[in-house]
Amino acid sequence: MTSTCRVPVARRPLWRWRRNPLRRHSDVVEAWIVLAVWVVALLGGLLAGGAAGTAVHRGFADRRAAIHPVSARLTGNAAAGSPVLTGYDVGKSWVTVRWTDADGTTRTGLAKVLSTARTGSQVRVWVDRADRPVSAPPSQAEVTCQSLATAALVSPLVAAAVWGGGWAVRRRLMRRRLAEWDAEWRRIGPQWRNFSGGKG
Repeated sequence: MTSTCRVPVARRPLWRWRRNPLRRHSDVVEAWIVLAVWVVALLGGLLAGGAAGTAVHRGFADRRAAIHPVSARLTGNAAAGSPVLTGYDVGKSWVTVRWTDADGTTRTGLAKVLSTARTGSQVRVWVDRADRPVSAPPSQAEVTCQSLATAALVSPLVAAAVWGGGWAVRRRLMRRRLAEWDAEWRRIGPQWRNFSGGKG
């Protein structure tokens, strides 16, 4: 009958923070770098994502504030207009519409309307401060979705960039530590071999 004896292995995940004769200055520096990278990656990613989402939301809000809706009427049947071939408005047509602005001036312009609309139909058109037709602003749900999507995209990118920078610094420290060990071994190695040989 064979029995195996397992020797417990002591794991010290925070050994760089504890005083011991094997700890070097570079180990302490690396420990601080790891802590800083984690903090900056987490907090920086969250803050950057939040800032990006807020910027997108503010951009949509500014755009909505710069335009306003007006009530217009079609000057012709939508079926005779040019069809919209791309974007979310496929199935609509470009049709000339007429409306009256705030100072009573009658204006005309092109707007996208359903292809079933008839001459004289009333539609809502969005115009800018110069009373030029523009695309309708996104809904509040679309703005929220876009803001969240932007935040979700930016956060991991910033965190990954910080983590990559920290990894590069740690790799440089590792090379420096290996060079220090090599230099120390060249200094102590001959003494160790002499000691081992004399003892034998």
